[in-house]
This record gives sequence, C-alpha cells and structure tokens, in this order.
Amino acid sequence: MAVLAPPIAFVIVLAVTLAAFAGAARLPSKRKGSSGALAKPYASGETMERSRFQPDYGQFFPFAFFFTILHVVTLMVASSPARTIQSAAIAGVYVVGALLGLFILFRR
Repeated sequence: MAVLAPPIAFVIVLAVTLAAFAGAARLPSKRKGSSGALAKPYASGETMERSRFQPDYGQFFPFAFFFTILHVVTLMVASSPARTIQSAAIAGVYVVGALLGLFILFRR
C-alpha cells in the first residue's frame, strides 16, 4: 500500500497536524468579560502575590541517583547470560560498583 510508505505517511500526518493547529488557532482563548477569580493565576490555592514557594531539591537528587544506580545495576545483572563465568564477573563488578556508589552517595 502506497499510503504506508514513510514519505506519504509523513505528509498525511503533517497535513492533519497543521489542520489541527489551524482549527485550534480559531478557538477563542479567553472568555469575554472574564474578571475576578477567572483572570487570576491559580497556584494550588495560594495567591501568587503573597508567597512564592521555591522547592528545595537538595533531598531529591540523592534519591534520584539512588534509583538510577539501582536500575542500571538491575538491568546489567538481569541481562547478563547466566552460563558464562565472565558475565558473572562483570555482573559482580557492577554490584560492587553500585554498593561503592551508594556508600559515597549517602555518606554523612
């Protein structure tokens, strides 16, 4: 089928996307006569003028690195063949490296 050829499919998807953008551009962006609470920005129940909350990511990054290290080690250990000695040694190196990395990450 010629419709499934990549260049033709690309042109069809591009045309549908451009039509969707053109249709969305004609939609009104604001209600006419909106005032009061509808015109103000919503910030989870807090007024923006009163307080500007800046989150602290200092505790987030160690946990993000923790999960990244564990997922990479799990992927490497689970995808190594079980029948060879070399792959078991490489998996062991990854586990030791992960333990060392976690020790460094959470030292205090």
